[in-house]
Amino acid sequence: MNKKIRAQVKSRWYYIFWGTATVSVVLGQLYVGTGYRLLHNSMLELINKVDGVLLFQENDKGKYF
Repeated sequence: MNKKIRAQVKSRWYYIFWGTATVSVVLGQLYVGTGYRLLHNSMLELINKVDGVLLFQENDKGKYF
């Protein structure tokens, strides 16, 4: 009888390491994505506040557009 020899023997620490690494990367991506979303909302709020000031320009007759 020929017995099949396993090509790779992985200990449970292998799976613990890669599971931890995967969870760390996913959590990091969620953290960065949340930061960008908050930055986006802050920028929209700032643009909306400044937009009203920048749109009004005086024409040659002394009136605003």
